[in-house]
Amino acid sequence: MNDNNKLLTALLVDDEPLARRGLRLRLKAIGGVEIIGESSNGREAHEQILALQPDVVLLDIQMPTVNGLQLVQLLPPETMPQIVFITAYNQYAVEAFEVNAIDYVLKPIEEHRLRLALERVREKLCSTNLIAQREQLLEAVSNLTQESTQSLQQKLAEGELVSPQFPEKIAIKDAGKTTLVPTCTIDWIDAAGDYMCVHADGKTHVMRITMKALEQQLNPKIFQRIHRSTIVNLKRVGAIDTHTNGEYYLQLNNGERLKMSRSYKTKVQCFL
Repeated sequence: MNDNNKLLTALLVDDEPLARRGLRLRLKAIGGVEIIGESSNGREAHEQILALQPDVVLLDIQMPTVNGLQLVQLLPPETMPQIVFITAYNQYAVEAFEVNAIDYVLKPIEEHRLRLALERVREKLCSTNLIAQREQLLEAVSNLTQESTQSLQQKLAEGELVSPQFPEKIAIKDAGKTTLVPTCTIDWIDAAGDYMCVHADGKTHVMRITMKALEQQLNPKIFQRIHRSTIVNLKRVGAIDTHTNGEYYLQLNNGERLKMSRSYKTKVQCFL
């Protein structure tokens, strides 16, 4: 572990087979990494990490049953491997990782970014302060999830840890009438004061709800925040216009043009 040229042993954890295949190909191109195991969910990964003791785990955040953040909390600090989080959209998590110097790679994965993450893993493995690093990781993850390890272990034992199920329809109440809007028909959503305007199938539905509460009802693999007051359906984006001031404009298939603020520019990866 004190050799920068040491062959890293790695465990790949992602519920999408194509994502794991992509990781394998990129790791092969980079070299210096031996993949000793793969897992499609956090529960299985927990067992493999304890049994195989890899140097590094390339860990998807969003997975069924036990997600990546929960998995880290369940691992013993004294035997925890280096963790590189893989994320497609969690802006809040990304910002927290940056602040706490925890490494992450955005999807779709770029080889140069993955190479940099592995270089950092090697540097950390050479450090004499691994315990402090792992405690820092646990603290950051605990702050993100707002849940204790003890609580997670109890829920895991009782089978209560499940991925959120996103509704196929959003119920919008207006003047005593409730309209069920299929989420697949939503093009984009924007805020108007205390109300949300849901644009779907050429119609605009108005509902009284916070942006955060509405965002939690939508599948983040399909819907992404591109501005503090705008959510867009990724499948509706037909083109991206780049401006010299660092801002982006998204051209939707229906002709609508939406502004993506600079603070959300990392989300561009989600559209490519």
